[in-house]
Amino acid sequence: MEQEKRYSQMTEYELKQEIATITEKARKAEQLGIVNEFAVLERKAIMAKAYLLNPKDFKPGELYEIEGDPGVYFKIDYINGVFAWGYRLGGEKEEEALPISVLKKLK
Repeated sequence: MEQEKRYSQMTEYELKQEIATITEKARKAEQLGIVNEFAVLERKAIMAKAYLLNPKDFKPGELYEIEGDPGVYFKIDYINGVFAWGYRLGGEKEEEALPISVLKKLK
């Protein structure tokens, strides 16, 4: 059995292929009403997309909107790999990590 490559080891082309495959599987799962599988595949796509971004583009101390959660903002404390560590504004100030692919720069 062939060992699957980690996202961190994939080329940009391979990541885009993987995202396309996952997105298609997620679409089928959604159509079939398989909610759990859809949610897992959606998260996998988010993770793969994070590896297409440059973590240096995300600055500690800055605010970002959370994609898929309108009106909720995230303040980055630090970046570790493709994860931004920080907290949601207006939340309970509990530290959490979000993949950088779900963060949108404020205009």
